[in-house]
Amino acid sequence: MKPSFYNSFFPYQNKIIGYNALSDEFIIIEQELHNIYIAGVNHNNIDDLNDIHEDFYNFLIEKKFLINDDFDELNYIKNLQNIIDNNEHSYHLIINPTMNCNFKCWYCYESHIKGSKLSNETIVSIKKFISNIITNQSIKHLHISWFGGEPLLYFDVIKEILEYTNSEIQKSDEITFDSSFTTNGLLITDEIIDFCIDNNAIDYQITLDGDQVRHDNVRFVSKNKGSYHKIVENILKIAQKDFIVNVRINISEDTIDGLKNIADDFVNKNGLEYKNMVFSFQKVWQEKAEIDDKIDEAIKYFRSLGLKVNYIGGRTDTLRHSCYADKINQATINYNGEVFKCTARDFNDNNKEGELDNNGNILWNEKQDARLNSKFKNKPCLSCKILPLCNGGCSQSALENIDKDYCVFGFDENKKQDVIYQKFLEKVIYV
Repeated sequence: MKPSFYNSFFPYQNKIIGYNALSDEFIIIEQELHNIYIAGVNHNNIDDLNDIHEDFYNFLIEKKFLINDDFDELNYIKNLQNIIDNNEHSYHLIINPTMNCNFKCWYCYESHIKGSKLSNETIVSIKKFISNIITNQSIKHLHISWFGGEPLLYFDVIKEILEYTNSEIQKSDEITFDSSFTTNGLLITDEIIDFCIDNNAIDYQITLDGDQVRHDNVRFVSKNKGSYHKIVENILKIAQKDFIVNVRINISEDTIDGLKNIADDFVNKNGLEYKNMVFSFQKVWQEKAEIDDKIDEAIKYFRSLGLKVNYIGGRTDTLRHSCYADKINQATINYNGEVFKCTARDFNDNNKEGELDNNGNILWNEKQDARLNSKFKNKPCLSCKILPLCNGGCSQSALENIDKDYCVFGFDENKKQDVIYQKFLEKVIYV
């Protein structure tokens, strides 16, 4: 046997925590056992551990901290990525009904286009595309996400497409369907909620820009009217209806000090249960200040109140849970019929990867092939202990760093270790 290349260890409350990034397994052991393990590694005689402590030796094998001498871990990772990203049994379709928005946030990377809306012609093509997916014998699940712009500006378009999809789905026993929204949450109404319940739209991502004072300075209805309280009210309303709600909190140096106020606004409201709600912390991409310590403090406060927290900036699992844009069965159709993969970049002609034709077919260009073949080209990733966890980031990161060495954590080993630590804390709290 040999130690896995992807083992990491760190101290925690007088114990040693081990993490194997390939098996995604944590172990908690005494310092003495860790010393025995390290001695075996340093003297290149790890199999002697079987004679010293047979149970511990077998435990390490079970958790994949020890592997067969001939096991090629890197090749295993490549094969796993291929299986996950080329899964032909599900399809993720993202639709932008509009690129217009009722807010204009300072950090937004998108070009808001007033009057932009899916035309009747493009709606017909989308329906044909959906029909092609449903009749594809290989596909067993279809998920439609609504993005933009603010998708709920044109709920009539969403309603038409979802009603059509559900009517077509009911003709087949071979495929399941659900839907989700990325929205600022202001325009949610009882009518929308009831429609979503009836049409398998079960998931919302809604953003807050800090606490009430900060949020209302960024997202306001008018000069004298903010949006924070209305959006929080809508979040609580849909959570009570048992929707999955991801409350994304945009973090910058200006919002960090008010994060605890947000937690206080959600606790003990209307007898709400938080089983389907998670608060996702996300640094805005322009933020350069070192505020990780303050973020950790806020995370602890949220969790102390029983709220679930993900820190997107400090946690990743882009191998097993790779980005939607990494997958072959995914497309983002813009309001004008242009097709993209990534939604985190501007929807302009230079970024498009295809077009939807009148027959409901996507005509992909060479950019899609480059994206789907972009992984495992970065040398530093191939010798990194968290490769099975990070996988070099998403395909967009890989595309934007072709022919140069890069690291999504800036080659900072402490940041990599913190990824593991945050993952461990989540597991300890929520298992």
